[in-house]
Amino acid sequence: MLARVTSHGLNGIGGFPVTVEADLAGGLPAYETVGLPDAAVRESRDRVRAAIKNAGFTFPTAHITVSLAPAGMRKEGPVYDLPIAIALLAASGQIPLGAADGLVILGELALDGTVRPVSGVLPMALGAYASGGRVVALPAENALEVAYLADLTVLPVRTLHELVAHLRGTERIEPAAVQTWDPKRIDFGVDFSDIKGQQGAKRAAEIAVAGGHNMLMIGTPGSGKTMLARSIPSILPELTLEEALEITKIHSIVGATAGKGVVMERPFRSPHHGASAPALVGGGAHAMPGEASLAHLGVLFLDELPEFQRDVLEALRQPLEDGVITVSRAAATMTYPADFMLVAAMNPCPCGNRGSRTQHCRCTPAQVQRYRAKISGPLLDRIDIQIEMPEVGYAELSDRSAGEPSSVIRARVNAARARQHARFQDGGILCNAQMNARQVKQYCSPDADSENLLRQAYAQLKLSARAYQRILKVARTIADVEGSDSIRREHYAEAIQYRSLDMTGR
Repeated sequence: MLARVTSHGLNGIGGFPVTVEADLAGGLPAYETVGLPDAAVRESRDRVRAAIKNAGFTFPTAHITVSLAPAGMRKEGPVYDLPIAIALLAASGQIPLGAADGLVILGELALDGTVRPVSGVLPMALGAYASGGRVVALPAENALEVAYLADLTVLPVRTLHELVAHLRGTERIEPAAVQTWDPKRIDFGVDFSDIKGQQGAKRAAEIAVAGGHNMLMIGTPGSGKTMLARSIPSILPELTLEEALEITKIHSIVGATAGKGVVMERPFRSPHHGASAPALVGGGAHAMPGEASLAHLGVLFLDELPEFQRDVLEALRQPLEDGVITVSRAAATMTYPADFMLVAAMNPCPCGNRGSRTQHCRCTPAQVQRYRAKISGPLLDRIDIQIEMPEVGYAELSDRSAGEPSSVIRARVNAARARQHARFQDGGILCNAQMNARQVKQYCSPDADSENLLRQAYAQLKLSARAYQRILKVARTIADVEGSDSIRREHYAEAIQYRSLDMTGR
């Protein structure tokens, strides 16, 4: 007897429908799985057999063929355990044929019949809906991931026995309640009011966040670079539901959302400087997303920037420019979104004391030049804001007055982002940093006085065309933060001041 059940597979951040067919034929007992299964899918045979028996059902004694169609797409992971078990029970007459019609089934089985959570549920559920599915049975621990999909009925399944009873009509699984998007604020641990001094750096961070610009901080150890970077999440604009779902899709693929639900805050990723290129931009045997994609619509913080391998840093050039990463491997080629804000920190020299008022620098000019040369010019051109952070003096450290809190700065950031949203509502972008050359020409045209200033800066700093474009974008953001429709000369002047390494000859 033949039975069919609908499931779903994963290809990058997109899903594709999978038809699970189970055929029971005469002859010696055997079990074959076809349709390009990986090792985890082939091993489902033993998990499914034990789960069916321990759930109180009869595992069919026959020549069993399980087919996963389309046969040309590789099937990976334990997500097909539950649909295979349902197909076998339907083929053996323990579930009415057609009882699972119109139902998309996902889930891994434990040996006792418990349904375990799986990775990639949100992109698979969205893919199922796009393919016409309207009811999805999935592990109960994954239900929070899809709780905000109002047009999709979700059946949270805890055991194989529970789903079989639902399909037999003897019991009913209550659909998961649809949630209303209302992101809750969290305690970030570090607030801008906790940072002593560094008013210029805090101003630069506000502008960077307001326009989605990349930022590099240069300063001696203890000047507050890492603390400032870790405070940035507290002033990031709140997520919309669409952005939250896009972020959650990526995190779901790597299994970071099971039992946690939809991501409520913009991600802040801080990989160690020993990270490899595949760890940072994605890769591995199955072309999985890396830290850059996991930081999508959030912040990627690279501390001790020159300590990263040069090939690792150069791999960031394409996503910084395009906002996506294409990972090519022999088995697969995947494209992942990677529209993140890069925040980096570095010392001014190898010993870290160059420019210090209290410590002596032991580095020669050649050593300083080699240290800074670890960061290529093309990569620096893609960092809009470069700020030097001086040492914090005792008077600033001992000052007990409260600084400006993150909540106040965040309000200004939200107002600036709202201006950009209104400006680009038909342009397909979200913030100033994403403007293309045509949009820069349209929204950042300087007047005659500002033109003279920019001409002098271009000649004296020996700017590249890309760096010049970045100055125009930052000036547009400065005007937005100050609530100005026009970009004035002082806005351009401040934007030029944020090309610190250009001024020092790198």
